[in-house]
Amino acid sequence: MKHSDQNQHQHENHADMNHGQHSDHGGDHGGHDEHAGHDPQMFKRKFWLSLLFTIPTLYFSQTISELIGYQVPEFTGSSYIPAVFGIAIFLYGGLVFLKSAKSELANRQPGMMTLISLAISVALVYSLLITLNLVSGMDFWWELASLVTIMLLGHWLEMASVMNAQGALNELAKLLPDTAERVTETDGGTEEVSVSELKVGDKVLIRPGAQIPVDGVVIKGESKVDESMLTGESKPVDKTRDSELVAGTVNGSGSLTMKVTKIGDDTALAGIMKLVSEAQSSKSKTQLLADKAAAYLFYIALAAAFVTAIGWSIFGDASSGYTLERVVAVLIIACPHALGLAIPLVTAISTSKAASAGVIVRERSALELVRNVDVILFDKTGTLTTGDQGVVKIVAEDEKELLSIAAGIEQDSEHPIAKAIVAKAEQMNVNVKTATNFSALEGRGAKAMIDDDDYYVGGPRLLEEQSVELSDDLRKATKQAHKNGQTVVYAIAGNDVIGAFMIADTIRPESKTAIQTLQNAGKTVAIVTGDSQGVAKWVADELGIDDYHSEVLPGNKSDVVTDLQKDGSKVAFVGDGVNDAPALAQADVGIAIGAGTDVAIESAGIVLASSDPQGVSKIINLSKATYRKMQQNLAWATGYNVIAIPLAAGALAGVGFVLSPAIGAVLMSMSTIIVAFNAQLLRKVEL
Repeated sequence: MKHSDQNQHQHENHADMNHGQHSDHGGDHGGHDEHAGHDPQMFKRKFWLSLLFTIPTLYFSQTISELIGYQVPEFTGSSYIPAVFGIAIFLYGGLVFLKSAKSELANRQPGMMTLISLAISVALVYSLLITLNLVSGMDFWWELASLVTIMLLGHWLEMASVMNAQGALNELAKLLPDTAERVTETDGGTEEVSVSELKVGDKVLIRPGAQIPVDGVVIKGESKVDESMLTGESKPVDKTRDSELVAGTVNGSGSLTMKVTKIGDDTALAGIMKLVSEAQSSKSKTQLLADKAAAYLFYIALAAAFVTAIGWSIFGDASSGYTLERVVAVLIIACPHALGLAIPLVTAISTSKAASAGVIVRERSALELVRNVDVILFDKTGTLTTGDQGVVKIVAEDEKELLSIAAGIEQDSEHPIAKAIVAKAEQMNVNVKTATNFSALEGRGAKAMIDDDDYYVGGPRLLEEQSVELSDDLRKATKQAHKNGQTVVYAIAGNDVIGAFMIADTIRPESKTAIQTLQNAGKTVAIVTGDSQGVAKWVADELGIDDYHSEVLPGNKSDVVTDLQKDGSKVAFVGDGVNDAPALAQADVGIAIGAGTDVAIESAGIVLASSDPQGVSKIINLSKATYRKMQQNLAWATGYNVIAIPLAAGALAGVGFVLSPAIGAVLMSMSTIIVAFNAQLLRKVEL
């Protein structure tokens, strides 16, 4: 569908607003944001042009030619080519780091940008002195060029990763239709109106293949809707009367009429975009550790440079030019760009990967912590169960025959139990018998005629009224159902009870696999519910869970979390966001499930966009993989600096080894590439 200029402008403003939120949040975590006001495209442009300038800088560098072993072409002015391109790269690509360093120093928090700026500034000044023959030694034009170019590449990759999750949702927002078919109240027809004109309560017709413009609920029609962009689930979701619809999702082959319930920033899509924006601007403990390490490294670099200068001046048998070269080598090699990219790249990629799987990480610290949780406490209703009444067991000689009769009687009833029986018949592909002379028996059940015979469907009062007795099997099944907290509905033909239906909150089909996966991973799984002990025990037994807590009021669920934490266990609480805020906040990690209906939950660190509890094991797996990558990158980045700085300073000069500035710089560049490549491998991890 073609977009109007006005609508496109609104989408761009929305994207700008989110970008602004990102920058603001960045300031909350450390006093400054090295990417404030930046965008991936700017780094991309600067990288490619800087790379173009770097090629001749490297090719005409005397140092590179000696390392590789080739003859640099010589002609008038050829010796100045590295200087010309090096200065151009500094002015075009390097100034962005100096501006960010200025902000760091203004906040009295020197860190990554300050060290990068220190390295390229020292390389520029020293190389100028060499080129102008004011001091003797080896220039660093090639190192200045490669350092700026590699840093631009790293920041481009980092910011592109950071924008991926939000970008996917922004692209979805851009695809929202400009107009909608609003149902007119007067004649029941439709009129085309701008989506911005829709109000809560309006009725909208959604044609087959159309994108849903706002949040709402189905009031007419049946279809399947593709919600994969929001939930990560590829299977289309069945939508019938009272089903919820989310803006941005795509209707299937059926026609739907919806009633608008949310518009604008109140929609699920807008809420999820807000959560993603918050996630991208938050920082994990490991990220904060890396930031602190960079700040310390700034002072260490200055101290190492000072000690190097004093040491070589007093104890060294070398010229002042060589001493200056050692100092410059220390300051350049101390540049922590590998350390600076070690954590941001991993966290950005993991957050983006989570979002594509329908997992919204609101707080990166939650993603880091969830790998270590010992107990996963599920709120039963709406998480492990559907929250809807359904047939969980049928007791009859012929289950399909019983369903055919009962569904025939109940198919026009709006009662929840009647709907549950009809839904079970549809699920089992049962041909429903045609019933006539239907009549509702208030407080008892229903009556109808099938093939000239009278049939009844109802509860215990109906048995008394019809003066019928239960068989031993049915009496035994009824007793067990009552223990499980289930409602029992009987079917009667003449003077005989021909079968019974056990009605309860149905267990999600994915729950058993989800629980087994968590238990196989060594996690203890527990249930908390406000339902009776019988209901809690039945669900726990069905899913293979030993620990369950029943008859717990919503406000007391946090007490259950506290009790589980008393022995030092780390607890993750999984709830549907309804009355679960205290427990979500009390848990070490709060996980809200079903973001499509409650995206504004503020107490959870992680939000599952779908209602599939298997998302819990996915986020744990991602947490473990993310932490491994963080540790690998930190070890490599810090290990390089720990070894290279003293070697560049001349710590082993006594045994005849001094790290060449050229070799040190090459190793420094390689460390950055290795860290960036290792972070990208996280994309290959299977959840």
